[in-house]
Parts: sequence; C-alpha cells; structure tokens
Amino acid sequence: MEIASYLMVVVYVISFLGMSAILAKEAGRPIWLFDRGTRDQRLPALLFRIAFTGAVFWPLALTLFGNPVRNDPVFAALDGPWHDVFGHLLCVIGACIAIISQRYMGASWRIGAAEGEIGAIVESGPFAISRNPVFVGQAILFIGLLIVLPSLIQAGLTLALMVAIRLQVAIEERVLAATLGQSYRDYQGRVRRWIGFRTVRETTKEA
Repeated sequence: MEIASYLMVVVYVISFLGMSAILAKEAGRPIWLFDRGTRDQRLPALLFRIAFTGAVFWPLALTLFGNPVRNDPVFAALDGPWHDVFGHLLCVIGACIAIISQRYMGASWRIGAAEGEIGAIVESGPFAISRNPVFVGQAILFIGLLIVLPSLIQAGLTLALMVAIRLQVAIEERVLAATLGQSYRDYQGRVRRWIGFRTVRETTKEA
C-alpha cells in the first residue's frame, strides 16, 4: 500500500504539471501568477513547494535511510494495515478529485491569482458543490499519504499544505471579488468554500 500510495502522489504531481502545460497552451497565456498581482503570494507559494517536493522525496528518503525521529508518535498512532487501506483510498479519491477539477477549469486554470488575469467563473462539475475542489482534493491526498506513511515529517508536510491552501484561498477570494465583482459574490452565495451549498441566511457571511 505504501508504494501504491506514493506512486499515486507522483502520478498526481506529473498530471498536475502536464495538465497545467496543456491548459496554458489552450488559454494562450501564462498561468503562473504567484509572482504577479498586488497580493503577496510568496508564503503560500513557498509552502506549496515544500509540501509537494517533500511528498515526492521524503518517502524515498524514508525508504533509503529510515525515519530519523526515534519513537515517532505519529507512526505509533497511525501504523497498521487498516490504516494503510483507508489512507490509500483517500490518496486515490483526493488525486482524482484534484485532477478532474483542474481539467474542468479549462482556460480559466491559473496557478496563483492576479488582478485582471482571472478567467471566467467555472460553476459546473465539482465546482457546483465546492469553490475550491482542486485544493480539497489535494488536502485529501495528503491526509491519505500521512495515514499510509505516518511520521512527524509527513505530518509537517501535510500541515504546510493546509496552511498554504488556507492562505491562498483567502488571497484568491479577494482577487476574484475585485476582478469579477457581483458574479463571483453570487457564486459565493450559492456554493461553500470547501464543500456543500449555502442557505439564504449564510449569504452574508463565509461558510
């Protein structure tokens, strides 16, 4: 299960980069926006790099050199065959959600956010029930990998991803509201940030 889950992460990272290149070509414009715009995205960009680089290389280091943390409490809490099965299932589900959601964005796909360089709102497919399904899928993927390969270091990588997602979503929401105006606010009023629909009473506050 450990190898299968690790390969799922590698396949996802390759798919993410490959699809980003394809969507950039389809859009006919750069899609890397972390270094653009008035919003400072350096911290979430750094945390994303740490999380995904670590997810690819840390399992290899763990296999070759072992866990440097003696009596790792995370390993002690999550090690076990049933944890492996459940974690691998989360890896598969998370990767599929993230890949499918990225493809649904089409020409609107961006990595980062910058004022005036935002594509049209995508409301179909997974975006009908989540405003950030790519991030939701990535979070599920990392949680699954943590369960399959439990360690303090993997927990740190998962935490880095969660913090990066939270920071980036806050930035992107402000950029989208400023660029797209009422159409995006209407979308916010219908669909929750992570998953689910919002009631009329919730339209004036974030879920």
